[in-house]
Amino acid sequence: MATKNRVVSKPKSSSSSSLVPWLGIAAIVILFDQISKITVLRTFQYAEEKVITSFFNLVLAFNKGAAFSFLSDQGGWQRYFFTAIAVGAAIFIIYLLKKHAGQRMFCSALALILGGALGNAIDRLVYGHVVDFLDFHWKSWGHFPAFNIADSAICIGAALFIIDELRRVNK
Repeated sequence: MATKNRVVSKPKSSSSSSLVPWLGIAAIVILFDQISKITVLRTFQYAEEKVITSFFNLVLAFNKGAAFSFLSDQGGWQRYFFTAIAVGAAIFIIYLLKKHAGQRMFCSALALILGGALGNAIDRLVYGHVVDFLDFHWKSWGHFPAFNIADSAICIGAALFIIDELRRVNK
C-alpha cells in the first residue's frame, strides 16, 4: 500500500497575529477616547459645565501636565516630555504584548493602558494639552480632577494588572 505525502500546514501563530486582539482593544480605546473628546470640544466652551447628576458633571478642561495636572504650570516642555514617555511606554507595552500574548488578563490590562496612553499622546500632539471632561464630585468634599476615556482605560488597565498579579502570586 502506497502512502501519499501530505503536507500539513501549521496554523499561523506568528507573534504579529497574536498581537491583533490586543492592538484591537487599544484601537477601540483610542477611537472612543478621540470621538468623545471631539464631541466635547465641539459642544462646550472652555470651562463650560453641564450638570448631569448630583455627583457628576461634564466640563471642558485642558491639562497641559500629567495626572492631577502635575507640571501643568511649566513653560511647555512637558508637552513633548509626556508625549515621549507615552511613545516609549507604547513601545515597551507592545514588546510585552508580543512576549506574553497568551496571558489574557495581563494583555487586556496592557492593551487598555496602551490605548489610554496613546489617546492622551494624540491630544498633546494635536492640541498641546489633554482634553478632559468627566467631572465627579461629592458634596463638600469637592471635585475630583476632571479626566477622560483614556484616563479611565489607564486606571482600569492598572486595576486589572494588579488583580492579575495578585492572582499569579496566590497560585
